[in-house]
Amino acid sequence: MPHTHEVSGDPIALRADSLTKRYGSIVALDAVSVEVARGECVAFVGESGAGKTTLLRCFNRMVEPDAGDVVVDGVAVRSTDPIALRRHIGYVPQDGGLLPHWSVRRNVGLVPWLRGEPDREAADAALALVGLPPDDFGERRPRELSGGQRQRVAIARALAARPTVVLLDEPFGALDAITRGELQEAFAALRTELGMTAALVTHDLHEAARLADRIAVFRAGRIEQLAPTAELIRAPATPYVRMLLDRSRLS
Repeated sequence: MPHTHEVSGDPIALRADSLTKRYGSIVALDAVSVEVARGECVAFVGESGAGKTTLLRCFNRMVEPDAGDVVVDGVAVRSTDPIALRRHIGYVPQDGGLLPHWSVRRNVGLVPWLRGEPDREAADAALALVGLPPDDFGERRPRELSGGQRQRVAIARALAARPTVVLLDEPFGALDAITRGELQEAFAALRTELGMTAALVTHDLHEAARLADRIAVFRAGRIEQLAPTAELIRAPATPYVRMLLDRSRLS
């Protein structure tokens, strides 16, 4: 797999086609189809266990679907090496996933280092992007940082290899409201600056409305509605979507 997929002329960066995934008797994904255009951010919202994270992790092959196809930047993921795929896609797991015994700089430079690229320069550039001066933060350990700083490091690590696609699983969920607001702002600015494609899992409709171009509402392994934010608020397609909007006072 090439280091960058810019060669693909496909205007769709992420495509899931009729994905089904079961865990025993639980249907996590029930023939789900979704597309994310290049440069777009789509938020996956819904209650716990609705299938959001399962779908997100199908894109980088951390979950293998039982049926259906996944295409990333014009390439069917079944035909690619999972490790090479993950080095091409930025990923921010829910807990940040930082290695506690590594310095911030080493954590952030992990993927460029694995790819045999200059990792220190990439790490420092990514830290600067997320508002953490590398001279101040590069040699610290994750335990020496606040929660908000750790999440900035996790985002920097996802961006260090300049991926075309970033997957984010509840990236701001554990933060206090002020820090969350600051990081949402930083992420929105980064997306504009880098022109990256993003799939964002969140249970917070306000966050989805603030950060995403379109929102996909999940319920019990299916997508109830996928629409631009304004359209979703103006014309909820199902009673469930309306209830979520009412509950979050977005309607």
